[in-house]
Amino acid sequence: MKRSKTTALLLMGAAPLLFTACQREQPVQMQEGLFTSVERCTEQTGDASNCRVAFEQARQQAADAAPQYGSREACAQDYPAEDCVEQRTSTGHSFIGPMMAGFFLSQMMSGNRAGLAQQPAAGQARGAAPGRPQATPAWRSNTDGWLRPSGAAGATAPGRAGLTPVAATPDRAMTAQRGGFGASGRGRSSGG
Repeated sequence: MKRSKTTALLLMGAAPLLFTACQREQPVQMQEGLFTSVERCTEQTGDASNCRVAFEQARQQAADAAPQYGSREACAQDYPAEDCVEQRTSTGHSFIGPMMAGFFLSQMMSGNRAGLAQQPAAGQARGAAPGRPQATPAWRSNTDGWLRPSGAAGATAPGRAGLTPVAATPDRAMTAQRGGFGASGRGRSSGG
């Protein structure tokens, strides 16, 4: 009788280890931050290379995703007047819109990989490849704080259509975690 109790206790004690070993999906961690410059990004993330890559990605998207206005006066109703300048999309369309004021840097990391890897090749889908940084431009509005593109890349719309307000503190890395067996998400912010 004592042997069976001892065996049962050992099995009960080992159960959490067995469940962890049988876990199908690796824990996934998503990091995102809103940065106003490559320097501030580097200070928070410690990775100058990926901050430069992210800034360049966002800069290349900015004119195509920027809110478009017919005049500086119309733009200045929603954005700081000094930010409203003439811009040109990748297809050559000219418009008045706010300059990019910052960029969002997002990346997924799987398991224990702390890897911040190179950007996807041109034409590659913007996806969830672990370790690959993704960036989008950010604009500072007069009333809504920070805005980011909400639709598909290259979708332009007049005014602020196609942008989503974001409650984010600039120049601070944010982390949200997701992991195995449908674990609930946890969020924390770091930096200062």
